[in-house]
Amino acid sequence: MRKRPQARDRIIGARLRAIRTERVGLSQEQAADLAQWPPARLSRTERGLRAVTNEEVATLLTAWKLPLADRERLLQEMRVGASSGWWDRPLPGVPQEVGALASYESEAHELVSVSLTVIPGLLQTYETAVGVFRADGGPSEDFETGWMARLRRQQILGKVTYMAYISETALRTPYGGSRDAVRNQLGHLLAAQDRGITVRVIPAHQTRVTTFHPFILMRFPHADPVVHVEVTGGAFYVSDDAVVPFASIVTRLGRLALSQRETRTIILRLMEGL
Repeated sequence: MRKRPQARDRIIGARLRAIRTERVGLSQEQAADLAQWPPARLSRTERGLRAVTNEEVATLLTAWKLPLADRERLLQEMRVGASSGWWDRPLPGVPQEVGALASYESEAHELVSVSLTVIPGLLQTYETAVGVFRADGGPSEDFETGWMARLRRQQILGKVTYMAYISETALRTPYGGSRDAVRNQLGHLLAAQDRGITVRVIPAHQTRVTTFHPFILMRFPHADPVVHVEVTGGAFYVSDDAVVPFASIVTRLGRLALSQRETRTIILRLMEGL
């Protein structure tokens, strides 16, 4: 009897989808044909709806002609079962933002973002994104690629229920640099509200809810929730029982954060002060 899919299978499936679409540029039908798989089997694998073996991953990566060095490295990491496995790591030419995270976001029906020091990536303007990349210490030649990856992720807005809890500190931190850039970012948040996106501000200096890392809680129609947690130098995913504390934080922020109307008021006041 085949094993039931686990959280690991959802992560691997999302990463396989990222490799297929971003690295080797194959449609699902083309990729399944190369591997001599039924398309439905590949679809279920990418969506994390079936348990996937190391041998199956090897078959797919070989059939898709992923370069040998990349293929061997990924499979070795998968075999040793490192806690930060191959599915958490970007491949050359595949920005992490459009890898597993983008695949997850495309399958979700609800996303809840909690952002502490910066505007969440799905709501950033170009100037803010570049300012964040620069503050992260990344090489300037990667800024445009990073922005295009982020812009691509933003295309999910309008197709999924999205709510953003943003700290007041993030609103007041001028990553965009110039006054015009900061004003454009604040206006972008107001425009997001106008498009039906929920944006709520976490008051500055509040002491009722503590969270140490920004995260995105992702809920799916036919699978358990997954949380993407950002940390210095990267990110990781949590699932199953480990999701519970994050869901609790979201519930508590729902009671603490300013309403949509109050959020709009504070953003307008910040814009007037620029």
